[in-house]
Amino acid sequence: MIFFGNSLLAAGPKVHTVTLGPYHKVPYTQPDATPDTKADETSSLKVRPLFVDDRQKEWTTGEIHDVTDRTFTVRRALRLNDALPNDAAPHWIWQPGPWLSVDRVTGHITVLHLPDFDFTVSDVVWFRDYAAYCGISTAAKGGLFAVVAQLGARRPVVQKQIGKWPEADHFIPVCQPAQWQRLPTRVTLKPTGGEAATYDVVGTVSLLEEGDNSEEQ
Repeated sequence: MIFFGNSLLAAGPKVHTVTLGPYHKVPYTQPDATPDTKADETSSLKVRPLFVDDRQKEWTTGEIHDVTDRTFTVRRALRLNDALPNDAAPHWIWQPGPWLSVDRVTGHITVLHLPDFDFTVSDVVWFRDYAAYCGISTAAKGGLFAVVAQLGARRPVVQKQIGKWPEADHFIPVCQPAQWQRLPTRVTLKPTGGEAATYDVVGTVSLLEEGDNSEEQ
């Protein structure tokens, strides 16, 4: 019995299988659309399922970003009930949601709470364990911010106001995709129609924790 118990301990944690299914096109209406401009027939969002051990855990959209050889990030796709209180039946709609961090070994999925992230404005561009994007402040004065967040860090590496928000007549997209530079590590963010700004990103040690003691999914 002692030998049997030691054998179980030596076996180590269970290794999970994480896979992504094929893409599907689903109806999608841009958040800034109006009854006169929306075109449900032509607007669509590409989504695909995320499986852990052949069990679907999430719907995702867009490409994955490999942070390490075992951890990747991917954006979640949400299916929301858009029915009004007096509607007789549910009205399901799709929209991009928050980003997820996925561990291929443990199968652990973590929702990332990126600072000032807003699904209607923030177009995240990843480099290593850094996420660069334009965000919207939730403070009373509001504002459009350039943000660089690092996985595992409590505070953003960069958080600088670059414009006013909300704006009644704004460009779509609000910002251009971030441009990364490796040596030295820099990122350039540019509001559409505005001036570009480049920020140095200091710190090269990832704070991402990869452990084998995560809860099994």
